[in-house]
Amino acid sequence: MDIEDLQTFVEVADAGGVSPAARRLGVSKSIVSRRLARLEAELGIQLLARTTRGAALTEAGLAFRDHAAKACREIELARETISPHGDLRGRLRISAPLSFGPTHFAGVLAQMAHRYPNLHIHTAYSDRFVDLIAEGFDCAIRLGHLPDSNLVARRVGPIRGVLVASPDYIRAHGAPQTLEEFAAHEALMQGTEAWRLVDGDGIVAVHPRGRFKADNGSALVAAALAGLGIAMLPDGLVHEHIAAGALVPIMTRHPPAEAGVYVVRPPGPHPVRKVRVLTELLIDCFEHAPQPARA
Repeated sequence: MDIEDLQTFVEVADAGGVSPAARRLGVSKSIVSRRLARLEAELGIQLLARTTRGAALTEAGLAFRDHAAKACREIELARETISPHGDLRGRLRISAPLSFGPTHFAGVLAQMAHRYPNLHIHTAYSDRFVDLIAEGFDCAIRLGHLPDSNLVARRVGPIRGVLVASPDYIRAHGAPQTLEEFAAHEALMQGTEAWRLVDGDGIVAVHPRGRFKADNGSALVAAALAGLGIAMLPDGLVHEHIAAGALVPIMTRHPPAEAGVYVVRPPGPHPVRKVRVLTELLIDCFEHAPQPARA
């Protein structure tokens, strides 16, 4: 039984169809269909029912999927064990944030690809929290304070935020100094999130209100520059605007609580070596990265 055929079946089962599985694997739909047909012929049973909307697992396919996924993981671990020291092969599929990923993490991924020429790295940049298991990712790089989940997270570095507003906004509405004053101001938000701010020796959660929301940090920077409200953003996205005077730090007695950068992976006792190597590279990157000056 061909391991590629097994891996392809697992991708089709998880992605819900031949076309999305082909995109994940980076191959044509005809190759995916050929592998599926070969696997079904070898097993002598239909694993997927093809429909106009995609592919649904048959009862046999549903029973076989978990065994196939486990076999693929075990074979990958076995390959790692006998591979030459330092060599990485196969594919690493990563979800990374769109706001920070291309500027802060793409260089690390390029370094990893250069170091391991037999490794295929596929990165999807989005500020959406993807479903790692359902969407077939080996890991994700995530920022901030992580919600509770069954995923395994490893902190690789700090991320520091700052509350900012434009000079035009401050002239029109003033700059809040206290948590009570802050409640009356227009906030630029990702959704309905709570902002964790330092209050003396503790941390308080405040629930800002605002009419402008975006799921992308760069869009919130643009809104802050346009004077639409107060934004809580990572240093790395705003320090140049602060240095130029286009944005002004506010509420400096109540800065955002320090958050983290995490590598998140599906549950399991041990990460595959590709994920471990990426994690180590990111830790090294943060240890040697210069930190933006604090206001």
